[in-house]
Amino acid sequence: MILWLTNIDVHKSFDVADSRTEISDVPLLSCSEAMEKLKSFREKVKGKQQFLAMYSSIFGGITTDPAAMVIPMDDHMVHRGHGVFDTTAIIDGYLYELDQHLDRFIRSASTAKINPPYDRGTIRGILIQTVSASKCRNGTLRYWLSAGPGDFDLSPSGCHKSCLYAITIQDLSPINFRGVKVVTSNVPIKPPQFATTKSVNYLPNVLSKMEAEELGAFVGIWLDSDGFVAEGPSMNVAFVTKEKELVMPLCDKILSGCTAKRVLTLAESLVREGKLCGIRMKNVSVEEGKNADEMMLLGSGIMVRSVVQWDEQIIGCGKEGPITQTLLNLVVEDMKSTLPAVGTPVPY
Repeated sequence: MILWLTNIDVHKSFDVADSRTEISDVPLLSCSEAMEKLKSFREKVKGKQQFLAMYSSIFGGITTDPAAMVIPMDDHMVHRGHGVFDTTAIIDGYLYELDQHLDRFIRSASTAKINPPYDRGTIRGILIQTVSASKCRNGTLRYWLSAGPGDFDLSPSGCHKSCLYAITIQDLSPINFRGVKVVTSNVPIKPPQFATTKSVNYLPNVLSKMEAEELGAFVGIWLDSDGFVAEGPSMNVAFVTKEKELVMPLCDKILSGCTAKRVLTLAESLVREGKLCGIRMKNVSVEEGKNADEMMLLGSGIMVRSVVQWDEQIIGCGKEGPITQTLLNLVVEDMKSTLPAVGTPVPY
């Protein structure tokens, strides 16, 4: 019996042989060897951010070794996006608005149907201890709640227990407060049910940011289903109208930003001083936004950032607006406050 091989069969045979050769060249590592590889990788990769400490409920403690700052691949946050997170700024040894962010964190977990492994008080204590162990006095604390590890199925029913992770990050890049250009994002905005929850499902946010960068802009601005101004990929938006009214889009379809809320509170002093005639949350049309005297981005990472151009439209005089700059100064001053309402001291 003669077996004829077609060209396709021959190519398939070579492909199989090649793949077997490649597989045979992959080393089988022990746990200690894998850890050494992780350490070597971390030593070679030096970015603008330093990871100073991590808490993981998997090992029930804190590590300051970046090589050990890992999570299991079968954690449903990794392969299903079933997780939520939040961020708190560390300013001069104080956690800025920790409780406000922690409240949102717990609400996000509830919406995502993740039952935290600890109560709120315990989580709060762990977050503070993680910053303390890092010895970081100026940086960022980021924390996650996940459905936990267990399997690679869609349902979390096989997960053993939800998990808490937290990392203290020190960013070495200089802070830039110069005015930026934004563009209208063509990436579809998340539906309100998901946009109002701070989950790890950030693919639309990432694509929106990348799209903006490809167009020479800082970020993209999303519009809601009715065509009104919504938000940026990781920040809120606000405007100062020609009548000197500070307006911000309603948060019924977007994430309610902690920094944005604080800015509205701080802006009340400008109303008393006569620099603003009022503060209002309302639906903002694109035309109204582009014709505003000032436009700004608000978020824990950028604080208050002037927008000087939106698409082809120059905002105001094309320079950082005076109200925006004043609000930035108020936020910076507020961040250094030791008042219990906004600052939680870290015991180093």
